[in-house]
Amino acid sequence: MHGVGNDFVVFDTPPPSPLLEPAALRALADRRTGVGFDQALVLEAPRRPDTAVYYRVFNADGDEVEQCGNGARCIAALLHRRGASRGGAVTLDSPAGLVAARIAADSSVAVDMGVPNFDPRSLPFEAPAEADPYPLEVDGRTLAIGAVSLGNPHAVLVVDSVDSAPVATLGPAIERHPRFPRRVNAGFLEIVDRTHLRLRVYERGAGETLACGTGACAAAAIARRRGLIDREVRVEVRGGELRVNWAGRGEHIWLSGPAEVSFEGHLEV
Repeated sequence: MHGVGNDFVVFDTPPPSPLLEPAALRALADRRTGVGFDQALVLEAPRRPDTAVYYRVFNADGDEVEQCGNGARCIAALLHRRGASRGGAVTLDSPAGLVAARIAADSSVAVDMGVPNFDPRSLPFEAPAEADPYPLEVDGRTLAIGAVSLGNPHAVLVVDSVDSAPVATLGPAIERHPRFPRRVNAGFLEIVDRTHLRLRVYERGAGETLACGTGACAAAAIARRRGLIDREVRVEVRGGELRVNWAGRGEHIWLSGPAEVSFEGHLEV
């Protein structure tokens, strides 16, 4: 499946544990010799009442991570397609907590990504106190970043143009910066106007992807907190367009956009 180019292998039946070993996942993620994906999503039986599924997320490098916004949207679309939603609504469960999803008449999927957490300890990020922006020393220069958790960690750097942003070099340097003990997703944000953002994201464990749902939420949350954008914005990513709606601090943030099945198949182990 994919959400504006952010692509996934969805294990409809929990796979045997050897397939979830990092080396096996890396082999499967290879786009030449495997299937190819940014993240693998593993569907398991519900662990709480009134939820349709419990899901786990593994990056292309084999590491398990806490959350994936576009992945959640794809899972909701798949469950809706199979009749598991009620009135177009379905609740998912994940390591980062519950995720409410809504499927619209046009088949677009919106998910509640929770309340953005700006406490640096939530990422985690080594900082003496909450601030915005934070100075971050990278390759001999000082960057001004925003930091926020959407169930997974994000660092956001505002740039003049995402087209010329040094994503390939700064992205991995930010991702593995020692002040982020569990690494971080690095977002490069261009603010076009109060309702339009452009974004590129170097994802932790996956590299630059065509889209990142939690990255879009993180970018909008940082920009909104600074008073630079309106409540609802469209976020232009390399694979298409997402929409984010956030009223402000303490409120839940919603991510919406398309989610599509690319193909179905079987994998022998």
